[in-house]
Amino acid sequence: MRVKSEAHHARAKDYIAALAARGRHQFTSEEARAALGVSADAVKLALNRLSKQKLIASPARGFYIIIPPEYRELGSLPGDQFVPALMKKLGLPYYVGLLSAAQYHGAAHHRPQQLQVMVEKSRRPIICGKVHVAFLARKRIREVPVQPFNTPRGEVLASTPEATALDLVGYAHKAGGLDQVATVLAELAEKIDPEKMAAAAASAPVPWAQRLGYLLEQVDAPAAAASLEAYVAAHAKLITPLVPGIERKGEQNSRWKLYVNAKVEAEL
Repeated sequence: MRVKSEAHHARAKDYIAALAARGRHQFTSEEARAALGVSADAVKLALNRLSKQKLIASPARGFYIIIPPEYRELGSLPGDQFVPALMKKLGLPYYVGLLSAAQYHGAAHHRPQQLQVMVEKSRRPIICGKVHVAFLARKRIREVPVQPFNTPRGEVLASTPEATALDLVGYAHKAGGLDQVATVLAELAEKIDPEKMAAAAASAPVPWAQRLGYLLEQVDAPAAAASLEAYVAAHAKLITPLVPGIERKGEQNSRWKLYVNAKVEAEL
């Protein structure tokens, strides 16, 4: 029995080496079973041994990633190097968003501690070795403008600068609060294309555009803010609080139809 187990382990090791040599760094348990021609129990045992050796890891059930030497200490590939393949396997639309997307656009004031991924429905987070991936539900995800970024393992989709700015405002509680959001917006503003802002706003709730326009003015990005003014004038029917969920006291900003119920201080 031990001899057979050792043989399965050796064949499994050769299998992942062959995949890596072809530039592929992920596989499923079913693919491994078919390639090795063994039982489900045998392939599970062989893959478990490879996992203990930190040659592979499993960020999701039945889905495995091959860990190259430079990432052995991490115990995983970085999230943006395996999430695209995982989402493809699951058949789910996704994009990297919020602070993680801001980092791709050169506007991460503080390096995010986890990869923030937007999906249609909430999913449990992934903790694989030292890598953390957080999933956040985003309505109308298929309408959000995205763009590809290269990684050492292919491409990952992330929200455009305009869509990133809107999401940061809409999910401020997941991005460190409005002060942190304003800090990131100050860096992101130069990447925002005013002509693309209205199209991005159409994929988000109108109050996000109201809050974003106001915040862009606060961080001295008038061109980016101005691109939202006509959109807000045409679509905003109600006065909305700058910070939802707290008292609506504060001055009213007629341009953005806002109750300015909090003071925002960017770390510039």
